Amino acid sequence: MSSFRAVLLDVDGTLIDSNDPHAQCWCDVLAEFDRPVAFERVRALIGKGGDKLLAETVGISADEKLGQAISKRREQRFLSDYLPKLKPFSKSAELVHRMRDDGLKIAIATSAKKKEMNALLEIIGIRADIDAATSADDAEESKPDPDIIHAALDKLRVTPAETVLLGDTPYDIQAASDADVGTIAVLSGGWSIEELNGAIAVYRDCEHLLEQFDSSPLGG
Repeated sequence: MSSFRAVLLDVDGTLIDSNDPHAQCWCDVLAEFDRPVAFERVRALIGKGGDKLLAETVGISADEKLGQAISKRREQRFLSDYLPKLKPFSKSAELVHRMRDDGLKIAIATSAKKKEMNALLEIIGIRADIDAATSADDAEESKPDPDIIHAALDKLRVTPAETVLLGDTPYDIQAASDADVGTIAVLSGGWSIEELNGAIAVYRDCEHLLEQFDSSPLGG
């Protein structure tokens, strides 16, 4: 039986195939505001909070007027143009159901805004399986800072030692590590095994983890 009592779930790139669409949406919107950035540069930052991405790509604070306008437009474009086309990764909902059946507490820990998070959870089909959800709205600082992880731990009322994060980016691993939480990583977000160094285990995707559940850190 697993020593873990709770699992924190990243969403984008972990449960649903949305990392490339997020990057393209950012590129489209930044170009609208005459701040073009190469797709590859944006793609490498997906998994960090949008505020950090904005600052690192074009040097604009999300708190200033222009930053707020860009962020608002990006949310509009993502919800209208990209979200309807998104598909969950194979067996992602089934994996969450297995966690639930095994008695694990489950919380969402994402840098996405609450409105986007809720829409993504509906597409994946796991809203009813979640005990708590933390998003960018619940944290002072977005990933890779650990604020979202701390908020999720508080909501579940569990300790770091009895909790593990399921994520897909180096930023997930850093955020969890800074909160003394281990990470199970999946390669579905586009990062290599080398780039996910620091994870306690790495799987191809949710389907692979579900297949290996009993021998994984979640089952063993």
